[in-house]
Amino acid sequence: MNSLIGFWLVAAAVVVLIHRFVPLGGWLMLHLLLLGAVSTAILIWSQHFADTLLRRSAWGGRRFHGVRLVAHTVGAAVVVAGMVADVWPLVLVGGFLVGLNATVHAASLIIQGRGGLPARFAPLVRYYVFAGISLAAGVTLGVILARTSLPPELHDRLMVGHLGANLLGWVGLTVIGTVILLWPTVLHTRVSETTDASARRALPLLVSGVGVFVTGSIVGIPLVVAVAVVIYLAGFGMIVVEGIRAWRASPPTTYAAWSIAAAVGWLLVCTVALGAIVVFAPSWEDAGEGLDWLAAPFAVGFAAQIVLGALSYLLPVVLGGGPSAARATAAELDRGAFFRVLIINAGIVLYLLPVPSLVAVVVSFVVFATLLSFLVLAIRAVRAGTNARGGPTVPVDAADASARTAGAPKRHSGAALLAVGTLLVATTLGIALDPASAGLSMEANAPTIKPTGNTTTVEISMNNMRFTPDTIEVPAGDRLVIELSNVDTVTHDLVLENGATSGRVSAGKAATVDAGVIAANVDGWCSIAGHRQMGMVLTIVVTGGAVGDASGDAEMPGDHGSGDSDGPSAAEDLDLMAQPAAGFTARDATLPPASSATVRNVALSAQDREVEVSPGVTQTLWTFNGTAPGPTLRGNVGDKFNITLVNDADIGHSIDFHAGSLAPDQPMRTIDPGESLSFSFTATRSGIWLYHCSTAPMSVHIANGMFGAVIIDPPGIAQVDREFIVVQSELYLGPQGGTADAAKVQTQMPDLVVFNGYANQYRHDPLEAKVGERVRVWVLDAGPNLPSSFHIVGGQFDTVYSEGDYRLKEGGSTGTGGSQSLGLLPAQGGFVELVFPEAGNYPFITHTMSDAERGAFGLFRVTD
Repeated sequence: MNSLIGFWLVAAAVVVLIHRFVPLGGWLMLHLLLLGAVSTAILIWSQHFADTLLRRSAWGGRRFHGVRLVAHTVGAAVVVAGMVADVWPLVLVGGFLVGLNATVHAASLIIQGRGGLPARFAPLVRYYVFAGISLAAGVTLGVILARTSLPPELHDRLMVGHLGANLLGWVGLTVIGTVILLWPTVLHTRVSETTDASARRALPLLVSGVGVFVTGSIVGIPLVVAVAVVIYLAGFGMIVVEGIRAWRASPPTTYAAWSIAAAVGWLLVCTVALGAIVVFAPSWEDAGEGLDWLAAPFAVGFAAQIVLGALSYLLPVVLGGGPSAARATAAELDRGAFFRVLIINAGIVLYLLPVPSLVAVVVSFVVFATLLSFLVLAIRAVRAGTNARGGPTVPVDAADASARTAGAPKRHSGAALLAVGTLLVATTLGIALDPASAGLSMEANAPTIKPTGNTTTVEISMNNMRFTPDTIEVPAGDRLVIELSNVDTVTHDLVLENGATSGRVSAGKAATVDAGVIAANVDGWCSIAGHRQMGMVLTIVVTGGAVGDASGDAEMPGDHGSGDSDGPSAAEDLDLMAQPAAGFTARDATLPPASSATVRNVALSAQDREVEVSPGVTQTLWTFNGTAPGPTLRGNVGDKFNITLVNDADIGHSIDFHAGSLAPDQPMRTIDPGESLSFSFTATRSGIWLYHCSTAPMSVHIANGMFGAVIIDPPGIAQVDREFIVVQSELYLGPQGGTADAAKVQTQMPDLVVFNGYANQYRHDPLEAKVGERVRVWVLDAGPNLPSSFHIVGGQFDTVYSEGDYRLKEGGSTGTGGSQSLGLLPAQGGFVELVFPEAGNYPFITHTMSDAERGAFGLFRVTD
């Protein structure tokens, strides 16, 4: 059974390594650990402890327990598949199975308890009963949240309730109920005389706290949530007091003991933080955003450590083989115990501090590697235990005495120094990879001046693409400290040419920038894409000394992520006559018909992707679901679209659906990396509609790939033999592999004009049609700047539909009318229909000929 836990742990570890490249990476990491590994461990161990406490086998026996484990595993897997594939019915089925299984688990424990023998700690089984009920409630809220059509505030309230039911209820109650006895057992000390009484008094408080918390979250009353946390902490505190008594009687010496202690500490921290976030957040939306802070301490600090700590103690017991085998197994699992615990917990604390992003990344991988080492040690432990089987046996009392002797307190100074050194190396490596983010100057020949010893502190706010004030004066030789506050609704940063930087500052957040001693004038800017070009610049003017340029002859940090030229433009590598690599396949332009569904659930993920846009030329595009254009959506008038946008990119993004008529304030707001938003709209008008990122500067976000099409079929639209979609857009090339050049975007002079994201791709891989077939081509001009005049050389259109109505239908009133092009401005679209009269190759272009020569060229290959 424990192999199931290992399976989920390995799956979670794999996703940690590749989460940047899979949809819903953050969600998967959390739920593979919690819904998978932790929940499976709870179902296994709570039943094992219940059997021991009640002195009676599980209701239905081991076979029925196995069936329940299989049911949970299948249900959890179906939930994961449904979320990744964005198929809500799968989420519903899987969630129902998990919730039903939790309810059956609770009911079976109740039945088992009624026939159990009287025992001092039998009432502890009630913790597991109420935990199972909490999981059923948490899963129900999770399934509702996955539906994606909730109003934003209700979504955030249910999210808080979902977290409370699962964190405080399912996992929290189980862990608290288990450590009451497991903790003194791991420490090899006696259970206190007051422990059972404390456990009985704590349970009503803990259960009431969970119930009130979930209720307060759903009804939207933060004060009720605060009261719930206080009630929960009162019960939790009783158990913590008992744990401290056991610690004082026999201090921890094993990895199991240290890991369990740290996990319980993080549960306490998470409970307090959860209440504080909800109570002090200005709104439920802010509370929902604040919950992201809990991911690392709860998932890693609490959940992962409690699982590994419990496994470290229980694995020797489960494997058996006698005292010699148990000691050999435990010795392997305790290798580097104190070092591992320090690395994990100090690493989490360091990760939560406002350190440079690459420092956080390096530290998180050190912590992850340390956690992963348990799997290696577990394999070694199994081998050691197997090899020790049949060795000399000792009486139980002697074995226990041996455990006590091995567990005698010992010094850990060496392990502590090694852990501190490891984290210092990780921090140094993170800073070395990005020194500017740590405020380290990269200057080579900056002007020098004698420091005055004084500090000038200046407050600067960021809003509406401006620093306020945008010019500051500093006495020569003073150290400058900038207190930076972002009062805008989007993320900004400040980069100074001397290398100092604030890092990304989310909306409503603040940062402090130590600019160092100011010896000369210094320029600063926001490095978020296009913000500098929109005027978000800062000038630091030195007074009372020699005025110069702080840059000297040094190479200064580039405009990180801004799209400014940070090296030669990829346009220098552009050869529009070049052939793509062997095996090239153009983007599929064929358009399937709209399905019969009337409710359409759409999950879009903002992702950074380096892709080829012309033979030998790559750009890092900002995409929806990894492609530019993003996925084409299709429906009918009256259809409801439930939209979920997840920002898996590195900067803030948003989405604007022209196909929906609704107030843009909330659904079209910018969300920071790691955040998501959900909204719905009903398609009331037909046509081909643009959707795009509306984060400023919008021109750069569209030019760098954040756009796509929504087709709402006109009522009664005729069937045709073939349908295609062609989206025209422009590329303003930055460096090879870089992002769009924001300065070029402002000139409206693109390097490439393309159909469906790649220059001349349908010249190399033509679209197919047959003589006599009626062909419909939907066309959308995504811009961001230039118009289109769609034309098929050698073809004549007898039907033209543009911006919601027919300009020409079946040859018009005479039946002989025709059209030669479909003219569109940016964000306009329509379709044309024609019948190819004979076999051959028919070029399609924009008849703005210079744009056709920049890559807006393709072929229809027509055969008999």
